[in-house]
Amino acid sequence: MGDYPATHIASASKAGRTELDAEGMPCGPIAGERGAKSPPGRRSMKILFCSHVFAPSVGGIETVGRILAEQFCRLGSTITLVTSTPGEEVSSAYHIVRRPSFKRLRQLARDADVIFQNNISLRTLLPVLPCRKPIVVAHHGCLARTNGRKGWQDYLKLAVLPMCHNISISEAVSATLPVRSVVIGNPYETSEFAGFEDTPRSKDIVFLGRLVSQKGCDLLLRSLSILKAEGVCPSLSIIGDGPELPALRRLIAELDLSNQVVFLGTIREGRGKEIARHKIMVVPSSYAEPFGVVALEGLAAGCVIVASSAGGLPEAVGPCGILFPNGDARAMASALRDLLASPSLREKLRSESSRHLERFRPETVAKKYLDVFQSALHG
Repeated sequence: MGDYPATHIASASKAGRTELDAEGMPCGPIAGERGAKSPPGRRSMKILFCSHVFAPSVGGIETVGRILAEQFCRLGSTITLVTSTPGEEVSSAYHIVRRPSFKRLRQLARDADVIFQNNISLRTLLPVLPCRKPIVVAHHGCLARTNGRKGWQDYLKLAVLPMCHNISISEAVSATLPVRSVVIGNPYETSEFAGFEDTPRSKDIVFLGRLVSQKGCDLLLRSLSILKAEGVCPSLSIIGDGPELPALRRLIAELDLSNQVVFLGTIREGRGKEIARHKIMVVPSSYAEPFGVVALEGLAAGCVIVASSAGGLPEAVGPCGILFPNGDARAMASALRDLLASPSLREKLRSESSRHLERFRPETVAKKYLDVFQSALHG
């Protein structure tokens, strides 16, 4: 249907493969039947989990999808996950069916209680509409092309939304939809960021994200240049990789920031420990982020946040940081100056993080999703 984004494919473990038949169906135990039982008051469901992109592809939707699938299983539901992402199978509590035929997809839909679209995809939505099963769609962004304009695919998606039950990952995303949606923020990986409360914070600022223009790392460097002109020279660690890396290196040399900035590359494991060595995380996105799990990760690692104010980022930051207008390097520099100069201000903002993060713990978020599924099933 034309809605296949390019994905970066990472290596995957070949251990513990799930046996599948020629059509991609699991052979053996039914997915989810691993001893998990539904909590009292919440009926077990068979969920067809549709995620156009999934591991081993790397990205925010893929990570959220994995967390939700794992939590649904732990809470007693049976999950079959379908995706267009190729890859080796790994041992998990749910079965993954990669690139199913339309015939197989309809069969899976007929066997499910609820069909869940983790970001709407026409490829997996249109074939299952005739099955007359409840469909729940989680919206991870605005329905538009990358240039901001709507294509025929977006108009078709908008046309089917009234037939679905809708979830938005932020109030900002919900405001773009023509239908009512339940707002449920994305979960973060709690295990990656636990136990670093007492880590010495010997470094100043950290950036975590893909090195692409819309993530605003260049703006952060210009803010550091403003601070340097005032005699304030904090350290900056950049975690991530991407096509803007050469341009960022040139900008660092141009602004004479080489003694302050270090590139750490992509950190697959242990990023929580590295982030926890810093006082401040900056999320300087130049566009309106739909949400901002990276801000949750920074908070969980004990940082305070400086972030751009458009879109859903303020909902992720909550009362635990300082916002600045998108694209305003001087406003960002002012926020950084205040936080670097005031340990008491940093501690005040950090004290809010534990309560704020409770809303985004994986089990908490998964239970909210399952409540929507139950409502769709019985509504």
